[in-house]
Amino acid sequence: MDKLLVDSANLDDMQREFAALLEQTQGEEREDVVEGRIARGTVLEIANDRVLVDIGSKSEGSIALEEFRNADGTVELAVGDEVEVYVVALEDDHGQCQLSKQQADYLRKWDEIEKKKEADEQVRGRIIGRVKGGLQVDIGVKAFLPGSQVELRPTRNLDKFLDQEFDFKIIKFNKKRGNIVLSRRVILEEERERLKKDTLVNLNEGAVMNGVVKNITEYGAFVDLGGIDGLLHITDMSWGRVNHPDEVVRIGDELRVKVLKFNRQSERVSLGLKQLQPDPWVNAEERYPVGGHVMGRVVSLIDYGAFVELEEGIEGLIHISEMSWTQRVKHPNRVVNKGDIIHCAVLRLDTNAKKISLGMKQLEQNPWTLLEQRYPVGTRIVGKIRNITDFGIFIGIEDGIDGLVHISDVSWTQKIKHPSEVFQKGDEVEAVVLNIDVDNERFSLGIKQLSSDPWETLPERLPPGHIADATITKLTDFGAFAEIEEGIEGLIHISELAVEHIDNPADVVNPGDSVKVEVISIDPKERKIALSIKSYIQRSEYGTLREYREEDATTGLGDLLQGKFSRDEE
Repeated sequence: MDKLLVDSANLDDMQREFAALLEQTQGEEREDVVEGRIARGTVLEIANDRVLVDIGSKSEGSIALEEFRNADGTVELAVGDEVEVYVVALEDDHGQCQLSKQQADYLRKWDEIEKKKEADEQVRGRIIGRVKGGLQVDIGVKAFLPGSQVELRPTRNLDKFLDQEFDFKIIKFNKKRGNIVLSRRVILEEERERLKKDTLVNLNEGAVMNGVVKNITEYGAFVDLGGIDGLLHITDMSWGRVNHPDEVVRIGDELRVKVLKFNRQSERVSLGLKQLQPDPWVNAEERYPVGGHVMGRVVSLIDYGAFVELEEGIEGLIHISEMSWTQRVKHPNRVVNKGDIIHCAVLRLDTNAKKISLGMKQLEQNPWTLLEQRYPVGTRIVGKIRNITDFGIFIGIEDGIDGLVHISDVSWTQKIKHPSEVFQKGDEVEAVVLNIDVDNERFSLGIKQLSSDPWETLPERLPPGHIADATITKLTDFGAFAEIEEGIEGLIHISELAVEHIDNPADVVNPGDSVKVEVISIDPKERKIALSIKSYIQRSEYGTLREYREEDATTGLGDLLQGKFSRDEE
């Protein structure tokens, strides 16, 4: 290739010499033999690879036989033939004329090319090499073809034109400088205009036409319909999935396409290839009924599922939630791979939206339907804690199936802020089945339900009027809460803390104080107990108030009440 690369401004030595001689040969040729002109001669002798030529005026010259060879290497020459030769010198050092057949042919070729330029005729030539800015062409003499004049559109790959023959137009001709500039683009444009006129006659929306793929991009292919290009978009190439246009077409392919849109003003044409084939979604419900089993090839994986090609143009989505009854599939590549041939079930079909939903787990029996038989409501189970969350704990029931104990179902009475306060992952616990939701795949368990609700029997143990020991747990603006049994608290309203009116519960009790209270009312459903210290005091006899507080208490309600009753005695 390096041998073909030359500089267009530096032609070979022979061409430069001939360029200098061209001006000398202009005008009418004369009969006289003149140095620097073309003369007619007769072959006198052919011997020892030399040809002796008589040009008249008692002038003879010897020319190498090699100069008479044709392009195929043969020599068609005989004694007596008339030939044209160029007179280099009338007499050399040996007293003979110095003649050249090649130079004569070369000058005649320039004359022919000049006539074609004046007549605006085409010339035929072969591209022989790369030069700066374009290509070098042999049209009998060397000429320059700029890169912008090679095709209708500029092309970067000029090497593909090497050693090919084309027709050209001469756009610049300078005989004195030996400079010729060619154009192939002009011929292509003229041809394109002729084809365009014929094409526009038949170009209408809905027409089916023949074309040739001229260029391919990421979004489609440009098809030459004959003087006018149309865009075949990637989405109109096939009813099936096409990742890149070169999967369907190649440059140079002859296609039969349908005209989808045509704007005569802008001459923009949209073409379709798939529209020549029937739409596979027509009557798809007959081939893919809901509930039916089908086979397809996995063509794409995404975060939330896999696309499966059932036939060219019809793809269905298997959502990750439809891949397994029990496994929590985080990505579809855990179950299938691109290219796999798999069986699936048709879940939903929408021919208008051209969507089909598929499932894999539906080919197997749903293990959740068996849970109702194996674990009816009320069944006690023992399992290990698999996971702990803010809202509860998950206990392993079977492979891939966990039951949830909500934080509200851990204890009847204990207030738990987070399950980790009570449990650790891996702990073995006992629970009871509360509910099984097959449709939503939810298994509800309870721990507190293993024992009866203490609130249900509380009215029997602590009926209204019952006097009980309690411990103050918390103070509020409206009273104090007191624990009357483990995990069971009641409210002592501020109006029930003392016989006298008080504004602040802290003036009477503090958290941790042990007090005597009377049960006023109980609501098991609402889980509320109303307690009263005042009522207990009013029902107590004098002298019994020392029992109200512990003997080691030095301040608080006992002192206040003792003082109050001392004043009453006076």
